Amino acid sequence: AGGTAVGADTRLGYVLARGGGDAFADALGSAPSVVGVSTDRRIGFAAATRTAQPGRSAIVSGEGAGEPLAGRQWDMRMIGADRANRKAPGTRKVLVGVIDTGIDGKHPDIAPNFNRELSRNFVTDRPKDEDGDTLDGPCETSDCKDPVDQDDDGHGTHVAGTIASPLNGVGIAGVAPGVQVVNIRAGQDSGFFFLKPSLDALTYAADIGVDVVNMSYYVDPWLFNCANNKADSKKQRLEQRAIVTGMQRAIDYARKKGVTIISALGNGSTDLGKPRIDRASPGYPRGQEKVRRIDNSCLNVPAESKGVISVAALGPSGRKAVYSDYGVEQTDLSAPGGDVLDGKGSSATRSILAPAPEAVLRRTGKLDKSGRPKSADVVRDCKNGGCSYYQYLDGTSMAAPHATGVAAILISRFGKPGKGGLNLAPGAVERLLYRSARHKACPDPRAYAYKVYGDIEKHVCEGGRSKNGFYGHGVVDAWKAANVKE
Repeated sequence: AGGTAVGADTRLGYVLARGGGDAFADALGSAPSVVGVSTDRRIGFAAATRTAQPGRSAIVSGEGAGEPLAGRQWDMRMIGADRANRKAPGTRKVLVGVIDTGIDGKHPDIAPNFNRELSRNFVTDRPKDEDGDTLDGPCETSDCKDPVDQDDDGHGTHVAGTIASPLNGVGIAGVAPGVQVVNIRAGQDSGFFFLKPSLDALTYAADIGVDVVNMSYYVDPWLFNCANNKADSKKQRLEQRAIVTGMQRAIDYARKKGVTIISALGNGSTDLGKPRIDRASPGYPRGQEKVRRIDNSCLNVPAESKGVISVAALGPSGRKAVYSDYGVEQTDLSAPGGDVLDGKGSSATRSILAPAPEAVLRRTGKLDKSGRPKSADVVRDCKNGGCSYYQYLDGTSMAAPHATGVAAILISRFGKPGKGGLNLAPGAVERLLYRSARHKACPDPRAYAYKVYGDIEKHVCEGGRSKNGFYGHGVVDAWKAANVKE
């Protein structure tokens, strides 16, 4: 087709090539041996909903039993992690990969469990996007490649803390405070993801013996990837096919190497089994979104990819969060993800509290010059002259790491000695996760009415008590995981 091959990955069966734009992609797509064609650029973003509630700032120096901020962790109490922490904290032989925007490995409530040696950054910062608009901002290093212990977004740090913040008398405790976390970075500073780093991250996790990975993002620019949508051009169809196929190959490769894969379900308030209209695609370049009709053949990736455990989000009352996607086919598990509207009025404290990089909070204006939080969605914990910072976030991105932490507990308990530590087949981890989950039936009536700032929004739950569209096989339960029999 007049292009040049510049690289290949025989593990997943793809070629990285350079050629002449749309005509090059169309020519490649006409070859019977080519499944799909996707440009090597930004294709996804971390799926979190940031809370920004004005009000009194929070500075804490101790809040009762356990870690100093334990009183704010309604999420850990919901899944019994506060009780499981000391009985089954997990072992350092278990490696948890966080495929995200990075991890602040120097954060006081992450550093003890952060594996710097194995961590990798598969992205290069891009100050500007292809239209000349600010993307990642100025590069901090000469090669525009951040260190493996840096997170300029905060999303990955929050996820890592929920999984494995240690029992160290600082801030919070994670679900599995005894395991190690590995930064396997695939997201830009801006929170967006490229295809190539996503594939590289999964294959790297598999090759180094990671036991479970957390993927709290969805693949973009297509919210739903359709193989043959009439509203899409040939190039767009090829791109969507490449996303579905490429990610599935990476998932299959990782699972064969013993990696359990856990994903956020998505924040679109959508029944993924009955999608009708997609107004968000293609989400990049910005401003090119169009309205297209879709159906259940169109996939949200990786949430609907085969072999992935997808997690819906719950608010503090235990209801499905208003923003959380759902679907009887798609929801495997549910876990606390936060819901600021789950109660009277709106409150940031109904979200999930986890570590935040101080540099990010300063850059975004959430701290004053002295380091005091300026709003209720940021908390500072100071001890012995040092301070650590935390932020409240909502999202299925926040729900998934609770399930990942429970998986780490199960692998710690039942894994067998093997390459790099303990090994437990993904199928076995999945069965134990479902067995230890707490069944939760659909609401009555099944059409649950959410009050959203004066409006009413109804989501319909399908399925039985043991498996349904709101809660999947149930709510993850760390305490049951600490006691369940193999």
